[in-house]
Amino acid sequence: MLFVLAGVLGFITIAGLGFVLTGGGDNGAAKTVKRAQLITGAERQTGAARAKALANTPDARRKQILKTLKEQDQQKKKASLTIAARLRAAGLGDNVQMFWIISGVVGLLAGATLLLLRQMPIIALGAAFAAGFGLPRWVVGMMAKARTKKFTEAFSDAIDIIVRGIKSGLPVHDCLKMIGKECPEPLAGEFRMLTENTGMGMSVDQALERMYERMPTNELRFFTIVLTIQSKTGGNLAEALGNLSAVLRGRKLMAEKIKALSAEAVASAFIIGALPPGVIVLISLTAPTYMAPMFTDQRGHFMLMIAGFWMACGILVMRKMINFKF
Repeated sequence: MLFVLAGVLGFITIAGLGFVLTGGGDNGAAKTVKRAQLITGAERQTGAARAKALANTPDARRKQILKTLKEQDQQKKKASLTIAARLRAAGLGDNVQMFWIISGVVGLLAGATLLLLRQMPIIALGAAFAAGFGLPRWVVGMMAKARTKKFTEAFSDAIDIIVRGIKSGLPVHDCLKMIGKECPEPLAGEFRMLTENTGMGMSVDQALERMYERMPTNELRFFTIVLTIQSKTGGNLAEALGNLSAVLRGRKLMAEKIKALSAEAVASAFIIGALPPGVIVLISLTAPTYMAPMFTDQRGHFMLMIAGFWMACGILVMRKMINFKF
């Protein structure tokens, strides 16, 4: 019994000496953990500062610009395929249901007119489909193209107004309001809507994205990218917009030069495309009995269908050849 008691007392004595000599293992471990946390926090701060410095390099800015351009390209392609986007670009709102109602009425009127003229039902059906599905889309596309052209022609002058306003000490919002008052339509209306959206609490980036959805042009995309990057990285906005204005004017000059150089090819394409229908009309007027079987016989109908198909293919190929993108 004394031997066991002496062993227990010896164990307690050795444990106590060990605890005293080590100074409390828990405090040392806590200090070690705290020291490791401080080192990790410093490394994190250093890594964040290094990442921020790398984000401000020219390569990082270039990558950010390329990423934004790709995103806007995808957005533009997606938006240009919808009827609502075409209606907004044409300034007709986004009432798609009314568009389809008008298209259906136009198609029914075209088909009924041909049936009243005692044409074949298949011809009336094809005309109704073309008039109801193709004609309204073509009209809306032409209106959107004309409106976009007016917007693009006056956009460089609008950027110059912003540059002069910033250099004279005006804020960007007041410069945008000035464009809405002094520039012609449709540019003034789009910028008035832009200032109204920002006045209701929407950020400039979101308002510009809404504006780009209504008017998907490359010039507006460049303007949006310049303002977005300047708001994130800072810099001289007047100088950046001045360079953008010079680039846009150079693009406009290049477009006019391409139009002048390709005028001969465009005229040749129009003449070649108009020759077959013109020959048919002239022969029908001068010798109606000679061309009558083409319109009365089923074999003539079949030949006209094949000729129309190949004419359409030729016109599309010529349009692709003379349609220059820059």
